[in-house]
Amino acid sequence: MRRFVLLLTLLTFLGPMLVLGANAQDELRIWKEFVAGLKKGEITADKIRPYHEMLKQPILDMLNKMRGMANWKEFEARPEIFLVESKVHFLIPLTFQNRRTTYCFTFLREGENWYFVQPETILVRMDKISSLPASAFPDTTEETKAWLREEIRISKDVRLFNFLVQEKGKDFAFGWFCDGYGYFLAARVHVPFLPDQKAFILYLCWEQANLRGQKVTLERLEDNEAVVRLQPFHFLLYEATAHLKPQISFEDYRKIFENIWQDRAEKAGWDLEIKYEKDDCIFKFLKHKGEADGNR
Repeated sequence: MRRFVLLLTLLTFLGPMLVLGANAQDELRIWKEFVAGLKKGEITADKIRPYHEMLKQPILDMLNKMRGMANWKEFEARPEIFLVESKVHFLIPLTFQNRRTTYCFTFLREGENWYFVQPETILVRMDKISSLPASAFPDTTEETKAWLREEIRISKDVRLFNFLVQEKGKDFAFGWFCDGYGYFLAARVHVPFLPDQKAFILYLCWEQANLRGQKVTLERLEDNEAVVRLQPFHFLLYEATAHLKPQISFEDYRKIFENIWQDRAEKAGWDLEIKYEKDDCIFKFLKHKGEADGNR
């Protein structure tokens, strides 16, 4: 009896793996057909069925961009395969722009046909949970979590921006996100060890690096001038994600970012010049000729 129960238990856990083994060749056929089509530029919009229709063109653009940078030898490696109902997920490490990352390519199966659903690089390996009850869960890197927090926040901001544009107009919508008075107040109360204007610069560096998890370099800090170089997720997200481009133009997206920082600088008594170098954003602060109004 015990042997029967043990056998039944093993079959319960190993059943999906046995099915996976039986279907592995068919799933690999899907992968090989996809890779061959991607390499030849034959993946068209009718082969894409994303989670949301608005993502179809951005995903197609992303695949075409990927095709231009691909190391095709990496695509020849055998991927991990996960079958989840009608979907097939292929996990494979790939290198783009000198960065090696595990990608998850998701497909929808309909009989002998397949459709591409989604490429993804942020994976939470909840399949690694061994037993219940569980109070610890698979984690990812601090950089990845910071990226996810920004993606969630910015996605909500874009939706709100579009709503406000419809209800109140663009000027109102751009102004909604300006928080200069509150940001300057936070700098003064959290960094009380320095004059207000310097406290603002140092709070900016701390907040962006330690709260936001972004790369920040303080290049200069003087009484009348400061230079901060940062690599904000704001712009990287626009390029890397599929859902932002269909919702907002890059011009409006950049203006939201620049308006926020111009307002913060002005309330803290600085004039701000913003420049861009590849993925870097350079903030050059010049102190107002008059003293900042610290009582506003």
